[in-house]
Amino acid sequence: MVFSIAMILVVANYAQIAKAPERNEGGGQYSQLIIRGVTLINGTGAPAFGPVDIVIEKNKIVQIASLGSPGIKIEEGRRPVLKAGGKELNCEGMFAMPGLIDMHGHIGGEEQGTPAEYVFKLWLAHGITSIRDPSAGNGLDWVLDEKKKSAANLITAPRIFAYTAFGMGSNTPIVTADQARTWVQQNAKNGADGIKFFGASPEVMDAAIRENKRLGLRSCCHHAQIDVARWNVLNSARAGMTSMEHWYGLPEALFADKTVQQFPLDYNYNNEQNRFEEAGKLWKQAAAPYSEHWNKVMNELLALDFTIDPTFNIYDANRDLQRSRRAEWHESYTLPSLWKFYEPSRQSHGSYWQNWGTEQEVEWKNNYRLWMTFINEYKNRGGRVTAGSDNGFIYQLYGFGYIRELELLREAGFHPLEVIRSATLYAAQALGAEKEIGSVEVGKLADIAIVNANPLKNLQVLYGTGAIELNADNKVVRTGGVQYTIKDGIVYDAKKLLADVKAIVDAEKKKTGWVLKQPGIE
Repeated sequence: MVFSIAMILVVANYAQIAKAPERNEGGGQYSQLIIRGVTLINGTGAPAFGPVDIVIEKNKIVQIASLGSPGIKIEEGRRPVLKAGGKELNCEGMFAMPGLIDMHGHIGGEEQGTPAEYVFKLWLAHGITSIRDPSAGNGLDWVLDEKKKSAANLITAPRIFAYTAFGMGSNTPIVTADQARTWVQQNAKNGADGIKFFGASPEVMDAAIRENKRLGLRSCCHHAQIDVARWNVLNSARAGMTSMEHWYGLPEALFADKTVQQFPLDYNYNNEQNRFEEAGKLWKQAAAPYSEHWNKVMNELLALDFTIDPTFNIYDANRDLQRSRRAEWHESYTLPSLWKFYEPSRQSHGSYWQNWGTEQEVEWKNNYRLWMTFINEYKNRGGRVTAGSDNGFIYQLYGFGYIRELELLREAGFHPLEVIRSATLYAAQALGAEKEIGSVEVGKLADIAIVNANPLKNLQVLYGTGAIELNADNKVVRTGGVQYTIKDGIVYDAKKLLADVKAIVDAEKKKTGWVLKQPGIE
């Protein structure tokens, strides 16, 4: 969700979507739950190993028992004993990994017509057990209420980390350092986990970020073009910001022969065709990969322990609009109101397809090559890269778009084990929650995704629609799709959650008589 800067500073009333209903899905927490015979990808970067039995008591992992070598009969004497009142989950032949963490998860939107139940179930159906809501677009009180209910498992939802948009709720624009510090202090008292910035004057940004850090909260930023010329990623990191969103502000820090982007003289930021078309030409204006200035910027960000959350997927349509628009899940899982929001429009954010074609897509493909080169090298040098989606815009659907993000990290050069680590342990570290979530280890909370295929061989098996294969009879079959999502010890049937989403969409189609049609086709 993107606000104008003026809107961020003065917004006091929020357009809120329907909250999630009381939970009636999932089993547990159990006095003892044993996941039997699974192959484990623990999220630390370690290779898969198994079979193992994973023992959970209520919401904590208490034992991971190795059962020997694959392909031979398991010796029953090596297995943890099921206690009276306990439950077993037979997952032989399946793969378990930590619950995925979406570092850029907006909880629906009124314009998109996406209620919380719809969004939450799409996330959980894809193994996403935690999300960071960057900007609390439904209002902080609304998000904190859903966060509290999720933590108590009163609703079917991932655990929530709430980051407010800087200035949210202020009755007047924040234009001084003192005003900035006062707002940050109140934000912490309100119970927010952190702040998302879009930009402001250097005085205000510096004061707010430093005060937020002093209070022990975390922060992120979408360095909007209207402020990035005077405050880029390096400025934010030096002041104590903990992470960045997308890539805005990073190429600008890499400028070696200019100080502002080469905007056309008739450019207008509020014209999103202008905004995103020119954004696709930005990385080629930055210093060349591995050049002295390129390395200098990277090394400083590494030294500051700065986290990058690239959200590759949200701009995927910019380099191949038809691919994103025709994704197979839209027919069954995209709400009519959301499809309408996606369609070309001068009003809906991210629906800027006024005149988008080959030239724009080629520029964006080149843009990605340079962007991915930086992100992959940042990871190779020890930098923390996480996975976030920013879904609900630009033909990217909640849950499905997050799995696409994992594929794009793979395209950038990440080994599949590095992809999973970015989506789990590194995300937990960025949130300051690595002692509780982010890996499948004894003592941590039981947040686990289980899939009946090997995601390391093909990340597409994590899509709710699975991956296509030919069986021995030359028949096309689907494999994968998350089977179980375990969040805080509660076991959810992920495929049932996805069926619930389809029922929501089907009901809306029946109510409105809506049929999905491609833009401009009657």
